[in-house]
Amino acid sequence: MIIGKLIQSLTVLVIYPHDHPDIAFNECLTQNYLGTYGTQSVFVPPESCANSFAPTADVPVINVHSDAQLVWVERAALEQHLTDYPFSSQSLELYLGPISSAYSSSYSFNENSQKHLSDPVGKHILHHTSTSALLALSPARIKELSFTLPPTWRVYVLPSAPFPFLPVPEPAIARVRDILSSLKFDPEVARIISDISLPQIRNDIRFLTGEDGKSGIESRHSFSSDAKVAAEWLKVRFEETGARCELRAFLTGFAPNVVCRYPSTENTTETVLISAHYDSRGSFGSTRAPGGNDDGSGTTGLLAIARTIKRQGVTFRSNVELVAFAGEEQGLLVPDTMRCVGTAQRDKNLTLMVQADMIAYHEPGEPPQLGLPAIIGTAEVTQLVANISAIYSPELVVGFTPACCSDHQASPTPPIFHSQTNQMLIYHSHDQSFHHQGFPATQVFERAGPIADPMYHNSGDISERTGYDFEQLKSIAKVQFATLLHVAGFDLS
Repeated sequence: MIIGKLIQSLTVLVIYPHDHPDIAFNECLTQNYLGTYGTQSVFVPPESCANSFAPTADVPVINVHSDAQLVWVERAALEQHLTDYPFSSQSLELYLGPISSAYSSSYSFNENSQKHLSDPVGKHILHHTSTSALLALSPARIKELSFTLPPTWRVYVLPSAPFPFLPVPEPAIARVRDILSSLKFDPEVARIISDISLPQIRNDIRFLTGEDGKSGIESRHSFSSDAKVAAEWLKVRFEETGARCELRAFLTGFAPNVVCRYPSTENTTETVLISAHYDSRGSFGSTRAPGGNDDGSGTTGLLAIARTIKRQGVTFRSNVELVAFAGEEQGLLVPDTMRCVGTAQRDKNLTLMVQADMIAYHEPGEPPQLGLPAIIGTAEVTQLVANISAIYSPELVVGFTPACCSDHQASPTPPIFHSQTNQMLIYHSHDQSFHHQGFPATQVFERAGPIADPMYHNSGDISERTGYDFEQLKSIAKVQFATLLHVAGFDLS
């Protein structure tokens, strides 16, 4: 547990392991949540609670300038041979050198022993471990991080104010257990999902990466104009399948989220959500960011599902939402409206969500795989997806991956409005954030192990390369689609 002095009225910053037993029973924590990053949950309890936290190790107390923005940085879970940028406090200071410092000082718990940091670069780093660090930066400098830090390091911008930590409620888990207990092979589901078109997936991914020579897309980086081209293209493609779609902007200058909805045929608020992220990141210093696997694969899998819904005449008994997120790779800001998530959750009645991120690559010589979250996520949803994979995509070797908790599933992303209720809904491009806001959630990934794709966050992340497996992409998309069909319920028109 780490405790630190935070800005003005936010007196104490507490960082707990995500599964620490104190979290669920301490209102000083549960009502003052700043998000989970990797396997660490961050809280800002009020001053009245400060004395109730006894550190279990040496505890720095950090005074941060009132204009500073808190940022979490961590190393992605990569195979050892891909770690070209080792993570350490020294290397972090080196990369942060060009970025202006926030005003900060380091203290012991006795404020009379104040010791100002003499190194201006060190003023950025409030806390660090062997794989992660908490920084304080000027808000104006946040955009620089995605261009300054190594591509295999993840950046998460913490919200400016706390919001409630909401465990997944027992009735929501019980609903998933009921689905699990009645799950069996459905020949109609098998027939529908087998209609996913590989040639169409190939065409779609080549458009998004610019490999087709026609789209003109060089990058889907969230700050790029090409990302907005991709968003418009995705919106039109999803709408062609019968969905009602919106482009939801969340920060000036950033590409929007693409939010699409198939309304239920029955009178219900129940909603099933499947998602991916369409933004991308390239090599250090390069403007080219094709993102063929990360996460063009998940995005085209999502689009393939939508196209099959149209071809097969599928209608859903529950509301269904397909969301292509932006901003995943750039660690976006979370507005104060994150605190609305409690009301949004009740209004939303989300049965479950499944996020697809990097589903097309496997090492030569390895079998096609499906990686599921090893640590964070709703266990019952993860088990449901594993069982569905065994039924409908038995060619996949299923196992657990640590990648979900360091690359894809950590930070909250900005909110969007629900078009029907005008309620603020807090959509996260990560299943971990859904899970910690009370929604049953999991992720599908390409490998039962760490990230092995040598083109991870690289300008060479195109689809026409060794290890990029369209068949595996289809197999995992079938799992996501079959989960949707079983959970939402469906008819054929």
